Amino acid sequence: MKVNPIYWQETRVSSRSFRLPLIIFLCNTILALAALLNMYSMVTQAKATAEIQYSSFLNLYVLVACIEFVMILVIVPALTSGSISGERERQTLNLLLTTRMTPADIVIGKLMASLSTMILLIVSSFPVLALVFIYGGVTVKDIVLLLIAFVSTAVLSGSVGICCSSVFKKSTIATVVSYCVMVALVLGTMALGKASGASGSSFLAWPLLMNPAVPFSAAMEEQLGNVWRITVLESWAGSSFRRFTAGDWLWISLMAQLLFAVFCLHMAIRRVNPRRKRRWRY
Repeated sequence: MKVNPIYWQETRVSSRSFRLPLIIFLCNTILALAALLNMYSMVTQAKATAEIQYSSFLNLYVLVACIEFVMILVIVPALTSGSISGERERQTLNLLLTTRMTPADIVIGKLMASLSTMILLIVSSFPVLALVFIYGGVTVKDIVLLLIAFVSTAVLSGSVGICCSSVFKKSTIATVVSYCVMVALVLGTMALGKASGASGSSFLAWPLLMNPAVPFSAAMEEQLGNVWRITVLESWAGSSFRRFTAGDWLWISLMAQLLFAVFCLHMAIRRVNPRRKRRWRY
């Protein structure tokens, strides 16, 4: 089986560096502290009131899932936004292009290396999410569905970071732009959706499909019922949009984000390709 050389080299370097175990340790420490403090507060309340509300223990699952989702949105662009621009700054990108590797191999290898780090972080956090198994209410199927939402978010944000890294020569500029794009995808599309509900036009609601928070919210609502009001988003949209989604927000949004990620990777490959005609300089 042929292994991407960029992926092989990046994973070997990251596994030998101190940064990877430090990231995993810090992220899991934050999740564990949040989970344990939440459990302590619930046990203390149960002792004080002599009442045990098992539905409140699901807040532990919601809290840890939300923190991990925010971590993915913050960490992945930082890992990928300096991948191509960093090679330019070290003046090693031209050396990579002189090898038998294609621009697609370079871009895909960089993305796979960053995603492998995030997947390792997601998998390592499963014991904290599994604490809710003590009280029930969440099954293994729910954890797998949440994993799909996490991976799709990592792929989308990683593709955006790779695209910005290939467009801009400086890693600092690429990082700032990638974070701005992710803020526009999360908060900007929410603002457009709310404006769509106010104006009665369903056209402004379509960008909500590109919002990485939508499949996460849809997965949480499918698991926990009315804890996550995805119907609020549907109320913003028009009838044509609701007929298109037909309640399948999770899978339709995942497909839309996958297409957008493929588009970002295509743009990154075009920018890395030395044979294309360069019209703009950054």
